[in-house]
Amino acid sequence: MFFRQIYDEKLAEAAYLIGCQRTGEAIVIDPERDIDRYEKVASANGLRIVAAADTHIHADFLSGLREFAEKGARIYVSDEGDADWKYEWLHKKSTGGNYDAALLKHGSTFKVGNIHFRAIHTPGHTPEHLCYEVTDVGGGASEPMGIATGDFIFVGDVGRPDLLESAAGIVGNADSSAHRLFQSVKTFQTWADYLQIWPAHGAGSACGKALGAVPQSTVGYERRMNSAIRAATTENEFVEFILTAQPEPPLYFARMKRDNKLGPRLLGGLPKPREISARDFAAIDSKRTAIIDTRAWAVFRDKHVAGSVFAPLEKSFNTDAGSFVTEDEDIVLIIDPARVEEAVRDLIRIGLDRVVGFLDVAKFDELAAAGVKFASTREITAGDATLEIDTRKPFVLDVRRATEFAAGHIEGATNIAHTRLLSKLALVAKDREILVYCQGGVRSARACALLERQGYLPINVAGGYGAYMKSKRAATYA
Repeated sequence: MFFRQIYDEKLAEAAYLIGCQRTGEAIVIDPERDIDRYEKVASANGLRIVAAADTHIHADFLSGLREFAEKGARIYVSDEGDADWKYEWLHKKSTGGNYDAALLKHGSTFKVGNIHFRAIHTPGHTPEHLCYEVTDVGGGASEPMGIATGDFIFVGDVGRPDLLESAAGIVGNADSSAHRLFQSVKTFQTWADYLQIWPAHGAGSACGKALGAVPQSTVGYERRMNSAIRAATTENEFVEFILTAQPEPPLYFARMKRDNKLGPRLLGGLPKPREISARDFAAIDSKRTAIIDTRAWAVFRDKHVAGSVFAPLEKSFNTDAGSFVTEDEDIVLIIDPARVEEAVRDLIRIGLDRVVGFLDVAKFDELAAAGVKFASTREITAGDATLEIDTRKPFVLDVRRATEFAAGHIEGATNIAHTRLLSKLALVAKDREILVYCQGGVRSARACALLERQGYLPINVAGGYGAYMKSKRAATYA
């Protein structure tokens, strides 16, 4: 049996390419939308992908299942759960008719080559969630090797049960889902210790609150060390534990739920944005087109195209872009040409497909001669923030998570996580300057650019709340 985890560092998402080396057939579990990279790995190892499966309707990325189905692969999806959460695109083949799809119930089995798969219904994270138990029958095994657990069991955590409420807006769903998750955890505790756990996410994902960075684990280890599983002593204690301190989901999660349910738009290949000259760039209206500037904060802060989005091509790129840019906006990148494909892949994985062009970052200085309007972002030290608050009475905006805010914040601050800010601008005063801070100054920098684009006058606090408190302590003991 061939086994390969294919990991997306920015989305902290793991897909699994599992192949039968005797027949050359393979399946991908939980693929992202740009499926050519899975095909490349398969081809390099003498395999052809004949099937693909999702563990559930994902909230944090667009699934590649439909792309595989369009190319003739057999797809496997859940037929469990609530009537409202079924795959609604299985009959929408581009040439007409239905895709080759198998709807799975708890206990359903299927084969890819000589590898056997069994579906296990594990509701809680979502109503329809399945895990896939894998047995290498062709290799002589009579017992399973491991389980692709999707967003049910992670290393060190379990999948959060509140996303249908907190991201998709289904009021009252979180509590009932947490109770379902408790029952699924009880089922997990009956699994054999030796079984390997192959989760769909790692550290940095917003699909849980304490995911580990280790790529895989075992049932026995998680039973002993996983804090969420250890909290499942009583149902009420577990429900309280699992619903407490979950991070705010990025805005784009709601779109992912919708699109994965209704069917992601077919790509057929990666968008190929054209390079834009400084003269053509000058004609772009930043209110209608999202200009995503990937340069470092120091240079963006000092000089950037007025109305541009600040989203450096780092681990948080998907989260930032998905929280600040809407799906109906054209996108132009300011970027190193060598990284255009990387950015395009990141964007299409969260449904931002309209990447129409890019400006070579090396030609940024040519924009002035073309008449492009520039702006800069005011930034002050943490020490000066106190004086600013006392003398100018700005609106103080804390863009950290609610749990961080609860642990301590600047007096009088309003808390809106930066990933939710675009949807809550009505809560931000427009009649005065906005003093923006996070814990270290990174998230607040991104938020400042968003606020500028929306017509606000933000001031970033360098070093954030950490530096602010250090400054306050220093002043106290001076």
